[in-house]
Amino acid sequence: MKNIKAVLFDYDGTLMDTNNIIIESWQHTFRTVKGVEKPEAELYCTFGEILHDTMERFFPDEDVEKCVDIYRSYQVDCYEKLIELFPGMQETVRQLKKRGVKTAIVTSRLLRTTMQGVDKYGLADCFDTIVTCDDTEKHKPDPDPALLAIRRLGIQPEEALMVGDTVYDIVCGNRAGAKTALVSWSAACGEARALCGEEKPDFIIDRAEELLELAGDNCCE
Repeated sequence: MKNIKAVLFDYDGTLMDTNNIIIESWQHTFRTVKGVEKPEAELYCTFGEILHDTMERFFPDEDVEKCVDIYRSYQVDCYEKLIELFPGMQETVRQLKKRGVKTAIVTSRLLRTTMQGVDKYGLADCFDTIVTCDDTEKHKPDPDPALLAIRRLGIQPEEALMVGDTVYDIVCGNRAGAKTALVSWSAACGEARALCGEEKPDFIIDRAEELLELAGDNCCE
């Protein structure tokens, strides 16, 4: 694909496989606060949302900050140990960087836990910028996080490819004017090929390596 100068990666469920630990953190929170567990399908539907927003919806009569603390405390001892890069991602990110394609992470996660994953796999030098929930007042699906990354990279929106696993990522990228790619290993989108309107991605990729093909016209000569 011509004119793609940068790839913007979502973190959870796209770059990093955090699905199980997110589900278990939610179940731990529900067990602690309500004494019950939540159907996993309902939890997958929250992927991509800001944690505080989901907490307010799930626990409207509880202290949201206390619920957030319960959720995050569960991850303290096991988060870094359990997270893994999705197959092919490490080499794909390194190859994009080697070929002169700019890269960014655009996530609704905190910077601290984002960097735990990045540092675990020695990828800190592979990303030109990282946008987290602390960097913008508005969050996905609003375009602001993607637009901030685009500005930091010094490119035009149409020169960016936003890659994600939820409709929040795709709508964010589409509203920002970027091209968008949905990963087929998404646990959050259901039947991805049925998406339409703002939720419809330009591409659906089955392997991380396909990003090298989409950005292939930008290889350094």
